[in-house]
Amino acid sequence: MTKNQSIYKILPVLFGFFIMGFCDIVGISSDYAQSAFGWSNTMTGFVPSMVFVWFLFLGIPVGIAMNKWGRKNTVLLSMAITIAGMIVPLINYNSVTTMIAYALLGIGNAILQVSLNPLLNNVVADSKLLTSSLTGGQVVKAISSLVGPQIVLLAVNYFGNGDTGLWYYSFPILGAITLISAIWLLLTPITREADETSSGSSFSDTLSLLKDKKILLLFLGIFFVVGVDVATNFISSKILITRFGWDKTDAGIAPQIYFFSRTVGALLGTFLMTKIAELKYFKVNIITAIAAILALAFIENQTINLVAIGAVGFLASCIFPIIYSMAVQSRPEKANQISGLMITAVAGGGAVTPLIGLATDSFGIIGGILVILVCILYLTYCAFGIKVVKAK
Repeated sequence: MTKNQSIYKILPVLFGFFIMGFCDIVGISSDYAQSAFGWSNTMTGFVPSMVFVWFLFLGIPVGIAMNKWGRKNTVLLSMAITIAGMIVPLINYNSVTTMIAYALLGIGNAILQVSLNPLLNNVVADSKLLTSSLTGGQVVKAISSLVGPQIVLLAVNYFGNGDTGLWYYSFPILGAITLISAIWLLLTPITREADETSSGSSFSDTLSLLKDKKILLLFLGIFFVVGVDVATNFISSKILITRFGWDKTDAGIAPQIYFFSRTVGALLGTFLMTKIAELKYFKVNIITAIAAILALAFIENQTINLVAIGAVGFLASCIFPIIYSMAVQSRPEKANQISGLMITAVAGGGAVTPLIGLATDSFGIIGGILVILVCILYLTYCAFGIKVVKAK
């Protein structure tokens, strides 16, 4: 395969990561839905659950089924489900169809995350560039996370003429972008991977991978890095509100700083990890992240706190693809099953935010921040304590 042919096949796969970022619209869109339907805060809290709970239920089964369907076909299926979800509210807009749309968005996203990461293996010829390519995908996803809220605002201000009740016009925009991505990938010839079914692909076979100590530790690494991501985004604005008396609108700059820094970190990491060993990069970033979290916890200064929030986003941005790559490269013959297993851990990461709420109620905002520190300390163990010998 020539370099130009390789890029031709990599680009539509990387663009799929843009679709992966659509799940992050739940923040701003759930606020509009709450106003439109008069939902309570408790009801509104189920919106992220409707999106992310599917990672728990679909991760392993999709990883198994992908052996029969093929990675590319599984990605296309995920996009078809996403498109269907984005059409539902246009047919009959009410609270039920809105929740169905969120559920289909989550189902499509869960399937996409299981299948898109390993599909990169099919188009990246040099295994040394796999982690860099995975990080490049995270850059595209992070850009989508930044653009998603703007798409919702575009739908309200342009297509809805400022009527916030028409926020759901953003759904067909997202659906149209997904359709473009699906057509691009469909028209791109990608060699199908070798069938893994002969090496065992049942639910119990996948779970049995956790008997491998390294896979188990890396599984927990995904759990905690997603915990750091969700938790820092979750608590960032609350720090400004609690400590400095900012109102909710102004405090919204904190998660924006976090997402922007995560995007820059992923972009920079994509290039640096072609020059620096991924494990060394992991070690430097995680040690620096500890310093950032300690500063966030114990220094009550607006500027320092905002810098620390951005620093966590920047430093943690490449950890997910590094851990994922470590797991796949340790057992490449089980790539599909490992992908499903690791994506299952994404759902587990959401368990960190209730702990932050409990710690904050009990010990104040510092308690919530220290929960994030515990997650980072485990990731420090992953960086220094897990040795992965890449299979040949």
